[in-house]
Amino acid sequence: MHKSSWKSRRLGRRNQWQNPRFQQHSSNARWDTRTQQSPPDSDHDEEEGPSTSSSTAGSSSVPDLPGYYFDAEKNRYFRLLPGHNNCNPLTRESIQQKEMEHKRLRLLEEEDKQKKKITRMGFNAYSLLQKSKLGFLSVPSYCRLAHELRVSCMQRKKVQIHSSDPSALASDRFNLILADTNSDRLFTVNDVKVGGSKYGIISLRGLKTPTLRVHMHENLYFTNRKVNSVCWASLNHLDSHILLCLMGIAETPGCATLLPASLFVSSHTGDRPGMLCSFRIPGAWSCAWSMNSQANNCFSTGLSRWVLVTNVVTGHRQSFGTSSDVLAQQFAAMTPLLFNGCRSGEIFAIDMRCRNEGKNWKTTRLFHHSAVTSVQILQEEKCLMASDMAGTIKLWDLRTTKCVKQYEGHVNEYALLPLHVHEEEGIVVAVGQDCYTRIWSLHDAQLLRTIPSPHPTSRANIPSVAFSSRLGGPRGAPGLLMAVQQDLYCFSYS
Repeated sequence: MHKSSWKSRRLGRRNQWQNPRFQQHSSNARWDTRTQQSPPDSDHDEEEGPSTSSSTAGSSSVPDLPGYYFDAEKNRYFRLLPGHNNCNPLTRESIQQKEMEHKRLRLLEEEDKQKKKITRMGFNAYSLLQKSKLGFLSVPSYCRLAHELRVSCMQRKKVQIHSSDPSALASDRFNLILADTNSDRLFTVNDVKVGGSKYGIISLRGLKTPTLRVHMHENLYFTNRKVNSVCWASLNHLDSHILLCLMGIAETPGCATLLPASLFVSSHTGDRPGMLCSFRIPGAWSCAWSMNSQANNCFSTGLSRWVLVTNVVTGHRQSFGTSSDVLAQQFAAMTPLLFNGCRSGEIFAIDMRCRNEGKNWKTTRLFHHSAVTSVQILQEEKCLMASDMAGTIKLWDLRTTKCVKQYEGHVNEYALLPLHVHEEEGIVVAVGQDCYTRIWSLHDAQLLRTIPSPHPTSRANIPSVAFSSRLGGPRGAPGLLMAVQQDLYCFSYS
């Protein structure tokens, strides 16, 4: 009798351990009492590597052990020290990289499956048209929402680049693209494997669906120095020149170079090239060209702790001392103001009518909590949009010097990433350091679209984009151009 009761108790105890609910409770209790004293050993099952799932997904009750990574799918810990097990060296950076790549591939797969990507409930062409007919939407509101709907439905297509030297296009990686005012030319800066940069102009006149083809002009220029900043310059006519800020190397000082755009076009070699000049300006972080009549033929360069304004024709210079590095600049078109964004987070405007010896040349002062990487003035010059290295994008009212909107989701930690504002379509475009291109509504700060990079995520492969209302010229359709590695992609409305 004693023996049978002992067997029944042992059988009951075994059934309790085989119960999943009891196992889960006992497992949690075991982790709560023993994890701080003896972390689990990951020497078992060495042939089995950890998956890319994050420990934060579905494992909130599991304690976070220093030096260990918890895999929720395998329900076990893995050590993060390099060289552990000699076959699975893990670092937190490699785990994050795998998670980002898994997310990117999943988003790309979803984009290929879905033809229409609607971001809001009831946000479709039929409902917008009905609201417009019933008088619930004004004409400007209807046009703005129609643009947002088209943005959410853009599809990625690869652009064919024709050039006399296809081998150079296959090896050189895109670093920067910049469209001109009419969006029929694209200035490109490519990183060369041997070091330095190669830059040229791509004609966008053949960018029409369904065959997307562009032509790279044969005259490409090479420099062994890094290109810090680029902008189009209107000296002889609209976008007649390109202004480049080159970083100094060894005994060669930095400079700002003004190149005629006709130099890159092989069919215009017999024409008058226009003014070609170089200014010795060391360590320029940013540059901007003035379209204001009160600062005609002038460009500005942002340097370490000062701003330099140069007249191309007369050579006259005007300097303004600052307390920080100037990383972003833009001239106002209607008022003689130059807006500057600094590493300290300050944004200030310089009144070009004041001399640098005066004390009242700072007219507007705004402040971010991190280094300002881009400033964009809206058309009526009543508002300014700025982004910084903390991933913050703010819309400032210049009359009240207050932030009126903030755009969430941008990712940046230390890179000089540009910001693109397009008031005609009512959108804001920015590429984050995570290689995702995000598009917001300018008017209500709603995130409309998140576009993953077609190539694996890497700090060296952050895409460069250009958005235009008329890609390829006056008759072109609105769309987004994306350059990453050696490829060029088009996200068109149609």
